[in-house]
Amino acid sequence: MRIGIVCYPTFGGSGVVATELGLELSKRGHQIHFITYKQPVRLELLSNNVHYHEVNVPEYPLFHYQPYELALSSKLVDMVKLHKIEVLHVHYAIPHAYAAYMAQKMLREEDIYIPIVTTLHGTDITLVGSHPFYKPAVTFSINKSDAVTAVSKSLKEDTLRLFEINNTIDVVTNFIDLSKFEHNFTDCQRDIMASDDEKIITHISNFREVKRIPDVIQTFYNIQKAIPAKLMMVGEGPEKEPAENLCRKLGIEDKVVFFGNSNEIDRILCFSDLFLLPSETESFGLSALEAMASGVPVISSNTGGIPEVNSNGFSGFLSNVGDVDDMSKNAIHILKDASRLKEFKANAKVQANEFSIYNIVPKYEAIYERVLNKCTFV
Repeated sequence: MRIGIVCYPTFGGSGVVATELGLELSKRGHQIHFITYKQPVRLELLSNNVHYHEVNVPEYPLFHYQPYELALSSKLVDMVKLHKIEVLHVHYAIPHAYAAYMAQKMLREEDIYIPIVTTLHGTDITLVGSHPFYKPAVTFSINKSDAVTAVSKSLKEDTLRLFEINNTIDVVTNFIDLSKFEHNFTDCQRDIMASDDEKIITHISNFREVKRIPDVIQTFYNIQKAIPAKLMMVGEGPEKEPAENLCRKLGIEDKVVFFGNSNEIDRILCFSDLFLLPSETESFGLSALEAMASGVPVISSNTGGIPEVNSNGFSGFLSNVGDVDDMSKNAIHILKDASRLKEFKANAKVQANEFSIYNIVPKYEAIYERVLNKCTFV
């Protein structure tokens, strides 16, 4: 198949999943065309089966905000015609599903029918999409898609609760390429980050308010009072500077390392003992899954799709949102006993196996086949 993939080319989960999906599909013989405004961060290698097409948005002083949706729709039309793309898979409802629908209508005028698969990832539904300014367009785009998927049961339920949906939504979870977390390098250089007696705690996110960064800091503060430990903070965002200030206020700035964004997540997770994810909400929790794939147990909130990923008492523990004391207690419970920590690390890998890319990608292939078969009758 010739598949066009539209996504945000950033460090966020939707862009990562879209990129990994495209790369795996290309290995299975499909021709993949990424269509976005910048090359995705994890799209490191283009090949005969992987192509990238940049969406340029010319700046006109007439527009206070440049019309990206218009530029994207036009680019999709051109790429479908030029490369004979058979199906569009758009990640994030807005603006991608909306732009894809406009491209579909333009192509229809030339007797070309291109089916649209829309994958919902989270904030496109629960935050941005549910805003009254965008809700009608999001509802329309979802209902006009030829197939719709959500990355968790929780997100599907949220979508059906927040919108008037008359389309079918398939749950196709996020996934992971376990081979990338086998840590084949001989030395992950743990001694650079901590001494032998210190446990390493890690948090990875985009440092937005929804991630509850102060809870990460407060939980670690409690952990380090009971156990020698260091905290690795990976990511950028508006909550980073307040987090640094909080560390100084608590007197633990020498125990916390702020990395910023990193392309070496696998190496950071290699030397991690525990992962913290106390988010207000998560549609899935891809960062937690990456941690578990590296054999790192997870202390998380029990919100959104996280309980579908992190198995309470097996791969880690779940706590109510904001319950720092419970998260601290559970973290110390795992870390204080070497044999218990080893068991949780092994369990985390077992749990991650359920979300192997090899189990999930065939589900997308089946959906592509379904919409292609349907369009022959249109």
